[in-house]
Amino acid sequence: MLDIGYALSRRFPDPPQTDYRTADVHALRHDLFCGDVYLAETRSDDELATAWGWVPVLDFGWALCALAEQLDRDPRGARSPGPHHAELDFTESTERLRFTRRFGWVEITADWSPAGTPPLTVPHTELRREARDFLRDLLADLTDLHEGLDANPAVWDLAARYPRV
Repeated sequence: MLDIGYALSRRFPDPPQTDYRTADVHALRHDLFCGDVYLAETRSDDELATAWGWVPVLDFGWALCALAEQLDRDPRGARSPGPHHAELDFTESTERLRFTRRFGWVEITADWSPAGTPPLTVPHTELRREARDFLRDLLADLTDLHEGLDANPAVWDLAARYPRV
């Protein structure tokens, strides 16, 4: 089972004058809601986590959902031997999460992991479902914390683009 989570940073708070109703996509994806993220495979207790404090968590969730869709472009789906590759890079860093799909399985590795660390291996359908659940839960948390965010058209568009599966 894949678990995806986050923690907002106290070191990098959002600017107090932020109007979340009108924040543009760039601000939502890159300037606000900084913290750390993790992906954990609960059966094996393996985890890939950032510990930088500045990862834009909404952008991470947004990009992870898009990446899961990108890995699913082959019309053969789980019957495709692949490999199909995708990367999620972190702004302000050269570090990346790398995803490789073969048949219905996705291997996830991180550039910052020590050499010899085994990849997280999860079914693609689980990655897709958990990425969307993470994004929807994150949006619910952020709209509870930040007045007006639920009225932002970019957030509406994002929520409509990636419904729960």
